[in-house]
Amino acid sequence: MTYRHQSPENEVLQSWHHNAAAWAQTVRGGHIESRRLVTDHAIVNAICDAQPRSVLDIGCGEGWLVRALASQGIRAMGVDAVPALIAQARDAGGEFQLASYEEIATGCLQLKADTLVCNFALLGKESVEQLLTSLPGLLEEGGRLIVQTVHPLAACGEQAYMDGWRTEEWTGFGSTFPSPAPWYFRTLASWVALFAHTGWRLCEMREPLHPVTSKPASVIFIVQNA
Repeated sequence: MTYRHQSPENEVLQSWHHNAAAWAQTVRGGHIESRRLVTDHAIVNAICDAQPRSVLDIGCGEGWLVRALASQGIRAMGVDAVPALIAQARDAGGEFQLASYEEIATGCLQLKADTLVCNFALLGKESVEQLLTSLPGLLEEGGRLIVQTVHPLAACGEQAYMDGWRTEEWTGFGSTFPSPAPWYFRTLASWVALFAHTGWRLCEMREPLHPVTSKPASVIFIVQNA
């Protein structure tokens, strides 16, 4: 019998099905210091700076960002591919829809927003390229896409500073995660090239700093359809 090794791209979503409950517990418990001190506020501020009328949170997880925006009077909707996360999000209140990045890319969402957000949600390689190429179809004229992700210089660790698949072992996340999670590492230059290749123009890049270490806790890209 021949066994096929599953590609990391296919394992990304599978790992999140396994880790959904632990992730929701971690986020709602405030167990990730960088999120609590820096990155949650950073993404909310980046969104609110342009006074959006409508926001679509792509890869919304358990829905915290949609609820945070709603508390400020902003109409927001979240979409995610993991049924358990969407169930958690709906139970806590808000508008959410189940859809994978592949389904989004093929036009399953019949809506438009003036702000699209991917907050620590672009984890794959080909799936992310496909998604980014399709997103202008969900954006109102003059709108923008905001992407927050791990800062490559901080996330690189002791490994070589080059694109490639990595594995998240969930060390220091405050909950027991049943499955390691693959994710695709990109350098800063590769992120910039990715946006250009998929039809986006980089307008602004922010590097939110950790208040204790004064090192970047994340990087935020604000782009518009080229």
